Parts: sequence; C-alpha cells; structure tokens
Amino acid sequence: MRIQFKKIITIGFMTIFTFILVSFVNIQLDNEVIEPVKINPVKHGYSFVMTPEQIKKEQNKIKTTAKIPMVDKDFVGFKEALAFKESQGTYHKVNTLGYLGKYQFGRSTLRELNIKKSPKKFLNDPLLQEKAFIANLEKNKWILRKEIKKFSGKWINGIKITESGILAAAHLGGAGAVQKFLWSYGKETKTDAYGTKIEYYLKKFSGYDLSNIKPKKEPQIIE
Repeated sequence: MRIQFKKIITIGFMTIFTFILVSFVNIQLDNEVIEPVKINPVKHGYSFVMTPEQIKKEQNKIKTTAKIPMVDKDFVGFKEALAFKESQGTYHKVNTLGYLGKYQFGRSTLRELNIKKSPKKFLNDPLLQEKAFIANLEKNKWILRKEIKKFSGKWINGIKITESGILAAAHLGGAGAVQKFLWSYGKETKTDAYGTKIEYYLKKFSGYDLSNIKPKKEPQIIE
C-alpha cells in the first residue's frame, strides 16, 4: 500500500510539473510570435510599440504616402504637385500607354520639343526631364497667351480659371483641347485614356504663381 501510494504521489508531481513546463514553453513561443517591435523614431517620425503585423502595415503606408509633396503655391510647388499626380514624382515611370518619366511625356510631345534622345536615355536623365517640363510650359504659355489673358479670373462650370490651371490642363490634354473648352465655355471638353477630364486639372492646379515662366514660341533645350 505504501509503495502504491508513493507511486501515485510521484505520478501526480510529474503530471503537474509537465503541465507547468508545457505551459511555460507555449508562453515563450507565443511571446516570440507577438513580440512587439519598436519603430525607429528618428527615421519614421514617431515611436510606439507595435506587433510585426502592424509594423508591416505602417511600412506600406510610409511607402505610399512619403512622397506626397508639401508644396507652396509657386512654380516649384506647381511642378512637384503635378509630377506627383502624373507619376508620384518618379523619373523612371512608364505607364501602360508608354508615357514617360516624372511628368509623363508622350513621344510626340518630346519630338515637338526637339528632344532626340531615346526613351531609355530620357528616363535616365532627370535633368533633361526637368528642362523638357519647363520648355513645354513655355510653349503652352505662348500658345495659350490669349486664353490666359481673357479667361483668367472667370468661372466656367464652377471652376475658377487661372493661368496655372490652364497650363496644367494643357499638360494633360494639349493646348488645343484647353482652347476648345474655354471658348465653348465648358461645352467641349476632353478626357484622357484613364478617364481624367481637363476640368479636373483646371481645378486641382489652380492658383499657382507661374510668373517666372515666360511664353516662348520655340523654346530651346540643350541636351
């Protein structure tokens, strides 16, 4: 009887010990899975404890929002805001229709600007892309000089017409499409292949100061 009683006590202690050990291991494993990670506050601008799943979610947010420009209503603000809308400010961007670079130039526009570099070389030349953007603005400002003078400050279809809005719309749909829209007082419009109307650009990019851009009939670009 004493031997059997000792065996029962021994088995009981072993069962309890095994249960405690397994529980402890499970807790450790669980802790490894959900162990919080701390974001670098200097690099990302904030500091708080998150799980790995939350970290991944926040990193994805950073990737998609970090490039959104905080801009003034001047030329730099205009070009960066427009570039973000066109390509998220990416010099090497090529869209599904073959438009190129930070400002999404069509090849016909590049030919009109006398840019002879291949698309690949153009994509790898940020300085040339910036020169092309300025030259295209100068050319459109010359083509649309009468419309800018006549319609700036007026309202069409609930949109206040401004010089920067006109030039942005010309970047989207061409100067001719903007002329048709303005002289028809909004009855004739144009939509690009992705469904964006020139009215959207007229409104979104209105009110920027582009007085430093001078109208030029034939702007020169040194490649």
